[in-house]
Amino acid sequence: MPLHPTIARFLADMPAPPPGPLNPEAMRAGEESHVPAPEKRLPVHTVADLTLPTTAGEVPVRVYTPSGAETHPVLVYFHGGAFFLGSLNTHDHVARELANATGCTVVSVGYRRAPEHAFPAGLDDCYAVVRWIAGHGREPGRGIGWDGQVLAVAGDSSGANFAAAVAAMAQDDGLDAITHQVLYYPSLDLDFDADRYESLKTNAQGYGLETALLKPFNAFYTDSGADPADPRVSPIRRQDLSGLPPALIVTAEYDPLRDEGEAYGRQLAEAGVPATVRRYEGAGHGFVQHFSWLPEFHGVFAETADFLRGRG
Repeated sequence: MPLHPTIARFLADMPAPPPGPLNPEAMRAGEESHVPAPEKRLPVHTVADLTLPTTAGEVPVRVYTPSGAETHPVLVYFHGGAFFLGSLNTHDHVARELANATGCTVVSVGYRRAPEHAFPAGLDDCYAVVRWIAGHGREPGRGIGWDGQVLAVAGDSSGANFAAAVAAMAQDDGLDAITHQVLYYPSLDLDFDADRYESLKTNAQGYGLETALLKPFNAFYTDSGADPADPRVSPIRRQDLSGLPPALIVTAEYDPLRDEGEAYGRQLAEAGVPATVRRYEGAGHGFVQHFSWLPEFHGVFAETADFLRGRG
């Protein structure tokens, strides 16, 4: 089907990026300027900003608790943004939707971003939060209230890269607490040779995320020491995927990254890992963050809930 008309109109009206090198500070400020005021956001039972004392240092998180129950399953969320954009605020609405739809306490991680913080600082923050929840999430008074059963990792785009990498790191460390991984249009291969995946060519231009911009956008991360050949940087490069947590991989029809996400799903399945791959027709990269309010795409939250409850 064609690109959703609302997305097409948005892209047609979007101004061209300013000339010259990317300016992280200006781009972050532009993102933050579009975040709705707190009183206009989707209500959740409680929302609290905390700082967790992890092995990577003190990491800021925002905790969304869906009800007054003492314990809940937990979903740890890593926002996208090419490793240098995005924040707790820009993805606040995604976390709220997930908490209400899944019944999970959502812990959104304010990890350190490139270029100010070199690899693997952001990844270390994400993994350290998961380890902290596994070790302390059930302790009274900690503000998490993990039920000790479901501990999912999730993210969009580069955040999904972190989610996949964290799941693998946990397996390598013998940490078996992670039960699910949810990857929204994941960036899993930071070798941006356009011949590697067909969607890098067929969706190269005109759909919001341009193939030609993948390398410069991710350069803040790769130039900080993140080697695309390292499976922690390109999770699709991991040689043995067996034993990883079951995965829900959501892709978008008009996304240059579509094929690598779907290839990862096939590789997981071939390794014996339950993997559900769902392509959203008419969608482009970033639709969960920017266009999940559209009826055609809003079901992604219910689909995530079904997956976490074993019905996916």
